[in-house]
Amino acid sequence: MIKWEHSVFALPFALTGAVLAASGMPRLGQLVWIVVCMVSARSAGMAFNRWADADLDAANPRTKMRAIPAGLLSREFVGWFTVVASVVFLLAASRLNRLTLLCAPAVLAVLLLYSYAKRFTRWSHLVLGLALGLAPAGAWVAVRGSLDPRILVLTLIVICWVGGFDVLYACQDAEHDRRVGLKSLPASLGIGGAFWLARGLHLLMLALSVWLIHLFGLGVLAWIGVAMVAALLGYEHSIVSPGDLSRMNAAFFTMNGVVSIVFFGFVAAAVLVKYR
Repeated sequence: MIKWEHSVFALPFALTGAVLAASGMPRLGQLVWIVVCMVSARSAGMAFNRWADADLDAANPRTKMRAIPAGLLSREFVGWFTVVASVVFLLAASRLNRLTLLCAPAVLAVLLLYSYAKRFTRWSHLVLGLALGLAPAGAWVAVRGSLDPRILVLTLIVICWVGGFDVLYACQDAEHDRRVGLKSLPASLGIGGAFWLARGLHLLMLALSVWLIHLFGLGVLAWIGVAMVAALLGYEHSIVSPGDLSRMNAAFFTMNGVVSIVFFGFVAAAVLVKYR
């Protein structure tokens, strides 16, 4: 029900926030609890999404083999799994600092309520981006015990990145969404318009990445990392088109997992070089 890559998407950006907050490597205890927070929160969000969308998934040919409609897991089990993962997240947040714990319920609310966004707004893709974009800000708070506005630029980067690739992914369901009354940008703009919007969001992500480098005074390694991310996003957009969505899983899962790891690797290296 929950794949490893579901955590890989956001975890490297959370670790980026932690490294920027610590001006180097955070303490081992902080890293451990940040990872526990990330994995448990993501698991709660994904499980609740499967629980909330079980009937919708059953009616969609692309998703009818997901765990609940396929009969592999019961809704009751998935509901309790969500509760347990949420409790683990709150307990892990309490092990970091007071502000992390105070913010945790609001973060959990965004993660869970995202599942209903496509029922009332076509901008649900950006709500998903916010759900993942809270990760680096949360990691900063976990390390510092306070919030610096500069880290919100990284949150915006994640919102644009996730929003862009989720718009592309949703193109697969555009006709189905129109038929059943679900809202999405591909359903409202058409596949061609959705592709242009996704490109624009990813270009904005790159522009914000340049701003982030400037704000934190990062060096050449960060510039190389952003250049590599630009190349990876360019490749992602080259293997899918409005007329050919057959390689969407490769673009969505594989390439975006690589993007997040590359971003973290080069920014973290730039921070370590700067503060060594």
